[in-house]
Formats: sequence, C-alpha cells, structure tokens
Amino acid sequence: MEQGVSEASRHVVLFDFDGVLIHDDTFWMFIRDRYARAWWRKALVLLASPWLLLVLPFSWRRVLRTVVRIGLLGLGEARYRESARAFADTLVHRPRQFIRAGVRSVRRHLADGDRVLIVTGCEDTLVRAVLDGLGVTEVEILASRLRGGRTGMRWEWHNIGRRKVELLAGHGVEAWRVAYSDSYQDLPMLALAAEPVLVNANQKLCKRVEKALGRSVTRVGWD
Repeated sequence: MEQGVSEASRHVVLFDFDGVLIHDDTFWMFIRDRYARAWWRKALVLLASPWLLLVLPFSWRRVLRTVVRIGLLGLGEARYRESARAFADTLVHRPRQFIRAGVRSVRRHLADGDRVLIVTGCEDTLVRAVLDGLGVTEVEILASRLRGGRTGMRWEWHNIGRRKVELLAGHGVEAWRVAYSDSYQDLPMLALAAEPVLVNANQKLCKRVEKALGRSVTRVGWD
C-alpha cells in the first residue's frame, strides 16, 4: 500500500473463490478425492443410500452434509490440515484448473492498493493452502470453518449466502466497491457492492440477478 494512503480510504474488493478463481468446487474435489482413496467410505454411503434417498426430496442439504461427514470420518484437526494442504498442492499443479483472468484480477487490485478479501464457502485451511501455492498471499480470507468431533471433522460455519455478509460485518467490513461472484447465492454480497460483477454467468443467471437487485451488473468472461 502506498505511503500516506489510510486503511479507511482503500477500496474494498471482494472475490468469491470457486467459479471465480478456480474451476469446480474445491472442497467437493477434496471430498471426492477422499472417497477415491478409501473404498470403505463408498461402502458406507452405499449402506446409507436407502435413508439418503428417503431424505433427499425433503432436504438435499442434509444428504450433502452426510456425504461430507463420511468423507471426513476419522480425521482429527491435525490430520485434516495435513490432508487439505497436500490436496491443495496437487491442485496448484493441475493444468487449466485455475481461472487465470480471475487470479490476474486479484493481483491487479492488490497492485492498485485495494483491500482484497476472498469471501468463500470453501473451507479455510484448503483455500489458504491453494492461494499460498499460487503465491497470492496478500489477501484476507473469510471462509467456511470445520471443527473436530468424536468421529471426525464437521461444519462449524458454512460461509454461504447471507452468512458471507454477516462474517464480513464481524470482520469490520460493511461496505465494498466491487464484488465478483458466479452464483445467485451471493446475492446478499452483490447487493451491497457499488459494482456487482458476475463471472462467466449465462444470460438466465444475469437476468435473474439483475431483477433481484433492480439494477444492471457488470459481466465478465474469464478463462
């Protein structure tokens, strides 16, 4: 940051992570990898499938939480952090995994002296390890958190939708100049941005967001 530029005067810029800086859902890629490495996790899901199918029409979120719980079964906090960092290292070296224009945009905002926050539903250790691997270390990260339990890790804070705005407020951030997202779930965050930006969004999503906001949004196509 340039000498003489106060913290209060810096432009605040928010970036979602999945779909904006990286292709696919990072945490779900991690969970899929956990299943690929342990046949018994697949067997547990198969055994639970009658119950999962019964619950699915009423609460798909509960089904997803169960699949995640099985994927994290047996992991304490230290082992989880180790596994997440190891997986992040493999992601960083995958070709075409990252949205290069998005990463360049983060670096451009940082070079301009903006205060950049990554506000994401991805889990904290995982997203930090990925960004560290990319050399993007000057950003603030507000992410989902897990906590240890008797049988393994579980959600403590799932940072999606309005929860992103709540976490920002708790972090002392209540106004921002730009917000980049690819998801309708980020409507609360986009609504409070002076310039909401949709990344790689189709026409249907753009119209839906603009109707909800009552104003136009900036659209970018990033590879």
